[in-house]
Amino acid sequence: MTQSLLHQILDYANRADPYPIYEELRKTPVHHEEDGPYVVGTYYEIRSLLHDPRISSDARNLASTAGDPLAESAQEEDSALPPSFLRLDPPEHDRLRRMTNRSFGPPHSPHRVDGMRGELHGIVSGLIDGIGDTGRIDLVEQFSYPFPVTVICRLLGVPREDEARFHTWADTIAASLDPNPDADPAERGKASHDARTQLGMYLAGLIEERRKNPGDDILSELATAKGRDGTMTTMELLSTAALLLIAGHETTVNLVTNGMLTLLRNPDVLQRLRADPRLAVPIVEELLRFEPPVQLVPQRTTLTDIEVRGVTIPKGASLWLVLASGNRDPQRFEDPDRFDPDRRDIQHLGLGSGIHSCFGAPLARLEAHIALSELARRLENPRLLEDPPPYRQNAVLRGPRHLPIACDGIRP
Repeated sequence: MTQSLLHQILDYANRADPYPIYEELRKTPVHHEEDGPYVVGTYYEIRSLLHDPRISSDARNLASTAGDPLAESAQEEDSALPPSFLRLDPPEHDRLRRMTNRSFGPPHSPHRVDGMRGELHGIVSGLIDGIGDTGRIDLVEQFSYPFPVTVICRLLGVPREDEARFHTWADTIAASLDPNPDADPAERGKASHDARTQLGMYLAGLIEERRKNPGDDILSELATAKGRDGTMTTMELLSTAALLLIAGHETTVNLVTNGMLTLLRNPDVLQRLRADPRLAVPIVEELLRFEPPVQLVPQRTTLTDIEVRGVTIPKGASLWLVLASGNRDPQRFEDPDRFDPDRRDIQHLGLGSGIHSCFGAPLARLEAHIALSELARRLENPRLLEDPPPYRQNAVLRGPRHLPIACDGIRP
């Protein structure tokens, strides 16, 4: 029996190369199966819906989660905390995002991200120096994973001596995001809940400490800020800190790992980057189109009946926007299945669009620029040991779970 298109998207057997399925998806402007979600995979329709105020990010507006496994799991995973602003609509979303942005970027903190450039270089250098055996390197375990977790710890103001504990919690929570049919669901659920509880208790203590003795970090600013939007409650602060940790960290792991995998499959581009690190900027933009770290956005709901290309999506329906499919839409990008860092017109959907566009985009880009340019410069003759590598179970946050590579040595 032939699998439905929706099941093919979620089927782990297609994780290494979902793009032929997305090509099939684009043949129907709005794909719908029985009581499942409405799925959109074409560029212009996705972009329009991301900007449409009739589309909600708040799961409480769903008429039902039946038939939508991703909606059900999303509600379960956040049950310990109130929704982050990623899953709220205006005006609540706008208030919390504005308050967080004061500490994260322009106009109030214009140098927060760029001012970390030297520190990012230091973290990257330390991780590459510590690789050890160059005959078999797991780039995820030894580099792509610890790099962004360390960065977010520094941004939030987690003391260096506590970073290892933070890494452990982040690892457990990240693992819970990947559906694993072989694992005991009750055991996984308990491990995730315990990690979230311990992380929440730790952050709550850190927030109270920062309120008494603020430092030069994001958590201190969020805990003490007072402005026209008021002050964040402790629960709002916990929810925001958890969002910064999980969303920012998970996407950057995939961006760096997908990036290195793509460069190793395109050795001519890797050689160009080694010779000119400034090419990291266009390379990362093309990577965000070609292999986006977030493949689809499933947490969307219609607030009223909406017509898309002649199809009526009813109020309260679950809506999936397949960003990675839109990024390969030949109606928008010429020769879309070719990785081309010289591409001139690259208004991709890799970081979303509209009011929920990726909050940490400047940081993610900078991390990827530094990581990929330094890996290209310092690894001598890097090569893949497995292609395709083993992927994560997750269809939303798609990326290799491990990336086994080897090189002839490490340049200073």
